[in-house]
Amino acid sequence: MSQNLVFTNDVALALDAILDAKPHNHLAVIVDENTARVVLPEIRSRHLAEAQIITIGVGDSCKNLDTLTHVWNSLEQGGATRKSLVVNLGGGVVTDLGGFAAATFKRGISFVNIPTTLLSAVDAAVGGKTGINFGGLKNEIGCFQEASDVIISTRFLATLPITELKSGYAEMLKHGMLSSHDEFIKLTGYDFQNADAEHLLQLLKTSVLVKERIVKEDPHEQGIRRALNLGHTVGHAFESKALHDGKPIAHGYAVAWGLVAEMVLSHQILKFPTEDLHRLA
Repeated sequence: MSQNLVFTNDVALALDAILDAKPHNHLAVIVDENTARVVLPEIRSRHLAEAQIITIGVGDSCKNLDTLTHVWNSLEQGGATRKSLVVNLGGGVVTDLGGFAAATFKRGISFVNIPTTLLSAVDAAVGGKTGINFGGLKNEIGCFQEASDVIISTRFLATLPITELKSGYAEMLKHGMLSSHDEFIKLTGYDFQNADAEHLLQLLKTSVLVKERIVKEDPHEQGIRRALNLGHTVGHAFESKALHDGKPIAHGYAVAWGLVAEMVLSHQILKFPTEDLHRLA
């Protein structure tokens, strides 16, 4: 199934158009405590007024079996059926866990992702990877199931601290490296401190379409899609160790460290250019 990607800064209008076109007997919106407080009230969609709201905790430590069970129970108690629809409104934890909950409840119900962080917009919300952490390991349990639609906007990014923007920036850099040298150079010179919403939306679109092209070619990661793991082989080791120690780190920061470590090895073994290594580091 191909995802419908919508790039817009009018989230409510886009969501209403999507939901109008999708017959459903029950609508559930999965949010975390932050998006429930800050983002949800800002989306004046007529459909959300009557939706079931399912709230989960904030952060990667909540991406676990207990939270997944809470979502399943909430869907059951709310009367969800196979004809229901889930909207995941939040960062990567919400889209990963919410997508997995939808993919497994009643053997699978449709879901829409609305990422609210830069990282989730360029990574978790697109591509069909869903799941939870288990046994101290990142994304140990999960499945491939694409959202039917993904609404990507810069509207909510202004509410994020610069650390969150940098976290997403690491994934954009990765996509730039996989796209072209020119795109990589453009991204290394981008100033998030003075980001223009329209320009950022265009950069987001370019980045997301790099991932979408690769995912379409290899949806279940049997070949070329493994290129999207650039920075993640080492990065996931950092994340798993931090998670095991009870001190979770942001995914994007782990990927950034992983990119640097892997490009140092690439420089030593495959002569990755010194000047590009300096740009990255």
